[in-house]
Amino acid sequence: MDGQYKRLLLQALFSPSSAALGRALKQYPVDRTALADYLPLLPAGLKERRRLLDNTGSLAAQYEQLREQGWCWLALGDAGYPPLLTQIADPPGVLAVRGSVEALNAPGLAMVGARNASADGLDNSRRFSRQLAASGFVIVSGLALGVDAAAHRGAISGGRTVAVLGSGPDRIYPPRNASLASQIVAADGALVTEFAPGAAPLPAQFPQRNRVISGLSLGTIVIEAAIRSGSLISARTALSQGREVFAIPGSIHNPLSKGCHQLLRDGASWLESLDDIFHAFGDFRRSVEAANITDQGAMPELLRHLTGGLNSLDALQQRTGLPVTELAGQLSELELEGWVERVAGGYLKRSGAVV
Repeated sequence: MDGQYKRLLLQALFSPSSAALGRALKQYPVDRTALADYLPLLPAGLKERRRLLDNTGSLAAQYEQLREQGWCWLALGDAGYPPLLTQIADPPGVLAVRGSVEALNAPGLAMVGARNASADGLDNSRRFSRQLAASGFVIVSGLALGVDAAAHRGAISGGRTVAVLGSGPDRIYPPRNASLASQIVAADGALVTEFAPGAAPLPAQFPQRNRVISGLSLGTIVIEAAIRSGSLISARTALSQGREVFAIPGSIHNPLSKGCHQLLRDGASWLESLDDIFHAFGDFRRSVEAANITDQGAMPELLRHLTGGLNSLDALQQRTGLPVTELAGQLSELELEGWVERVAGGYLKRSGAVV
């Protein structure tokens, strides 16, 4: 069976309980396990999905159509699966991706906020995302109206962006952002979803979508948010994942500032300029420049901190003391030069990479 098709079948079997599939794949790797062996692991509410394996005709047709559109599938454990996402408590089992898989592995910053954002909120979204993308970050958001769409558009004008969908790969939502989705892919970004083809954008799926947005990112930026909003849920999810949260202060007369002010009272980082981001992660502009210098002396220096087994990003950061963004840039360069291999959960030193 085609490995890509097998991944899609698994996604369809477990959707929308992708986290349950993630737990199954940690125990039973996709390329070493028969599809039937996953059936006993289906959540109770999805037991009827067993019938899917007896009648796969319509799904096979969808698979061919989606592949023609550029979609591919990554399972937890695959080399291209985003390392940051493996570190959350409930990573998705299979991701459908259209566009640059590498964009999912680059240092990301999430940007979230109100759908009915103010003019200032939309301007802040575009401006910060454009500048951060130009500095080397990939901007991650949810393709929604308002702040999300403004963040994607700003990032496209400066660099790359990733849109995480709350629906299946065949259901771009909202439909009016279909053109924006195509622009994201054309600008070397990516669309990604954990949901199977045919999955509608149901309200219960957006909190799941939000954990992927923050899980792909080093930190989450909240532009505008009401006290009871999905953006605040996203921010608290990011905090639970051990990621940074930034909030932009606003007018006390703007109800959409109240959520940001609450986050600031709860310990979120103040965001007023790019310097606030660089202070948290190091000056990423210098990190990008350093990563582009083919200094063969500097790169093997990092290899001294890699053990013979799996090296997680957290462990390497503790050993080296480097800012995460600079460390990620150096690891990407080492990978391109063949010194290391990126695998699920971290990096392996390649045979012969001795310093």
